[in-house]
Amino acid sequence: MTSDVSQGGPGRAPAPAPVLPPLLEVSGLTLQYRTARHIVTATYRVDFQVHAGDRFVLLGPSGCGKSSLLKAVGGYLPPVEGTIRLSGRTVAEPGPDRMMVFQEFDQLLPWKTVLENVAFPLLATGRARGADARERAARYVEKVGLTRFAASFPHTLSGGMKQRVAIARGMAMEPEILLMDEPFAALDALTRRKMQEELLALWAGTRFTVLFVTHSIEEAVRLGTRILLLTPHPGQVRAELAGLPADRLGTEAQADLERRIHGLLFEEPARRAG
Repeated sequence: MTSDVSQGGPGRAPAPAPVLPPLLEVSGLTLQYRTARHIVTATYRVDFQVHAGDRFVLLGPSGCGKSSLLKAVGGYLPPVEGTIRLSGRTVAEPGPDRMMVFQEFDQLLPWKTVLENVAFPLLATGRARGADARERAARYVEKVGLTRFAASFPHTLSGGMKQRVAIARGMAMEPEILLMDEPFAALDALTRRKMQEELLALWAGTRFTVLFVTHSIEEAVRLGTRILLLTPHPGQVRAELAGLPADRLGTEAQADLERRIHGLLFEEPARRAG
């Protein structure tokens, strides 16, 4: 009888799984905005890594540079210091390998139907053409549960439905990473919770990689597999929480994690200041 080499042979421990490189690497990132009279530093030497399949959440108070980080990863805001690398390539400009979903409801083209909105970036970038673009768009419209509304125009949709169209549009491009800038912040509480559940269900089916910005501790805990905590302006890394239990939702573990995050963001800095 021959031994199975992949199992390490009799009495041997299995070989460790190979460690895959991160999909996204942000290193020493300092971001600034220049106005007529001032230079505003949004983030200061921020480091983090996102791996394929992560639901990576950037969490912190308003003004800590969360959205600025997302814009930089999207290629819209060049760093004054540090680097951003996606799949080993330096990010220097926007590209179809990164798609962004904003919180505003007016991000859809009002003169195009749901299906046409989802297909538009496929056609504009040449990633798919004609019937192929429509077929792929229809597939993602179905994934977000809007097939019945494929021929509807944005003004006939609710806020939550518009956000689902925006998510479908981003996912239809099959980007390496989906960038989400507080996409549910403008929704009412019930719709926001429903959209969180729908995002989790969608992720469970496809395991896409998402970089998600929020200032809600509860939302970060519900959605994140990893959470990066940022200090108030200018944003710096306070802590990173990884290895979060997948079954924590609705449990005491969720409440404990929320209290821990609140302490790291607010109580610990207050003690240091005192």
